[in-house]
Amino acid sequence: MTSQILGASPSSRANARAIATMIGAMTCFVLNDALVKHVSESLPSAQLIFLRGVMASVLVLMVARHLGALRHYRALANPRVALRGAVDACATMLYLASLFRLPIANATAINLAAPLFMTVFAVFFLRERAGFARWLAVVLGFAGVLCIVQPSGDGFNAWALLCLLGTLFHATRDLMTRRIEPGIPSIIITLATALSVTVLAGCLTLFSGWQAFGPRELGLLGVAAAFLASGYFLLVQCMRSGDVSLTAPFRYCAVLVAVLLGYAVWDEVPNAWAWMGIALLVGSGLYMLHNERSRQRAALDAQPE
Repeated sequence: MTSQILGASPSSRANARAIATMIGAMTCFVLNDALVKHVSESLPSAQLIFLRGVMASVLVLMVARHLGALRHYRALANPRVALRGAVDACATMLYLASLFRLPIANATAINLAAPLFMTVFAVFFLRERAGFARWLAVVLGFAGVLCIVQPSGDGFNAWALLCLLGTLFHATRDLMTRRIEPGIPSIIITLATALSVTVLAGCLTLFSGWQAFGPRELGLLGVAAAFLASGYFLLVQCMRSGDVSLTAPFRYCAVLVAVLLGYAVWDEVPNAWAWMGIALLVGSGLYMLHNERSRQRAALDAQPE
């Protein structure tokens, strides 16, 4: 067993590291969500998002300086970068506002519906083709979302619809990312998002008010910002070092982490409908990834040698 690992090809080792970083990134994101959700019990939403945004912006700025990317600072004013940052800020505010009022597992699962919206957007706006199997996966995925949202019955929470709207904004953000010039560093795009979220949350504090806070809340938000920045860093490392189609399915480990945290911290357990929805959503997402990988392999095999 050990000899097999030591004798693994460089690409295999790179993919193994990429899988580990994807799991690490998703864990960091959920831990960030959990900490922010916990602090929301004592601080207004806009205020805590603003405070976390300031810390995250400083961390991203430090990383950008370390990478030597600040010479591209003018890209922050690029219309596509700025618009993407604004859309991402709206997505973040909508998602977090719903997260504070939903079980963390439900909010996390709904947020993972973004690839379904991306598929629909790609067909209608990018003129990509989708076969019957792909559309079936989309339909089953949205059926899973309905099971989680539960638009009728005792499990209904109107904030789930707001979370779904945030997911729609996340998909729009991902679509816009594909239209940004490749020469603009990813860390600059991340900085634009962090600044946009901070500015938007700061404006909202003018209406929601400001509440006194202590070192405990500030410390928890600082840790949350560190998890958020670490998640972004690990995700970039994953995208650069491994096969995207291989590592993408491990994104769904976020649901497992969220379920465990929800139970441990808030004694939250998804009901039967929510479990069914999570299974449908994750299953359809995994199938779409498998189908896309098969298409890529077939296209490579069809190329003349």
